[in-house]
Amino acid sequence: MSGGPALNTIYFDKKFAGLLDAGTYYFWNNGTKVDAELVDTRVLTMDITGQEIMTVDKVGLRINFVCSYKISDYVKIHTEIDDYGKQIYILLQLALREYVGKYRLDEILENKNQISAYVLGRLKEKESGFFVNFFDAGVKEIIMPGEIREIMNTVLVAEKKAQANVIARREEVASTRSLLNTAKLMDENQTLYKLKELESLERICAGVGNISVSGGSDLLSQLTGILRGA
Repeated sequence: MSGGPALNTIYFDKKFAGLLDAGTYYFWNNGTKVDAELVDTRVLTMDITGQEIMTVDKVGLRINFVCSYKISDYVKIHTEIDDYGKQIYILLQLALREYVGKYRLDEILENKNQISAYVLGRLKEKESGFFVNFFDAGVKEIIMPGEIREIMNTVLVAEKKAQANVIARREEVASTRSLLNTAKLMDENQTLYKLKELESLERICAGVGNISVSGGSDLLSQLTGILRGA
C-alpha cells in the first residue's frame, strides 16, 4: 500500500488501526480486510445554508453561515467522535440558534459582526473536545421573509423622505437668515444698497432687448422706474 502526500487512516476489518505517513506498506494477512482513507491536513470549511431560526420577536430568518477549522488530533477524532463532520455541524447550528434566539430582528441586522464573534467564541470553547482548531466564522447571508422585506423597505423610504425634509428645512432657514442679514446690511449702508440694486438691474437687463431712456442725470433711477413699471 502506498501512502499519499498526506496522512492516511488505516482500518482492519473496518476498525480504525492508526495513521500512516507517506510511504509504501505491505500487508500479508489475506484474512483481514485492509482499508485506508486519506486524511486532509488542510484548513477545512463547514457551511450551513438556509438555516431557519426564529428571533425573539418571532421573525423567521434563514441564515447562511461558514466557519473554518483544522483537525488537531487525527487519531482521537476518528476513535472518540462518531462522524466528526456532523458533530461540528450540530455544534455550529446550536451556537447560531443560541445567539439569534436572544435578539430582535433589527438588533441582529445592525450587529451581524457580533453574530460571527459570538459563534466563533462558542466554537473555540469546544475545540479540545472535538480535536479541532477553529480559525474563523462569519455570516454569509441573512434572508428575511418577503413581507418583512417589504415592510423594511417602506420604513427605509419613509426615513429617507424624513431626512430629506429636514435637510430642505435647514436650507430654507439658512437662506432666510442670509436674506435677513443682507437686508440689514443694505439698510445700514446706502452704497451697498445701490450696488445690490445695480446687480439686480444687470440680471433683469440681461433678458431685455431694448430700453429707451430720456436725458437726465439720474440714469439709475430712470432704469429702476422703467423696470418697476414694466
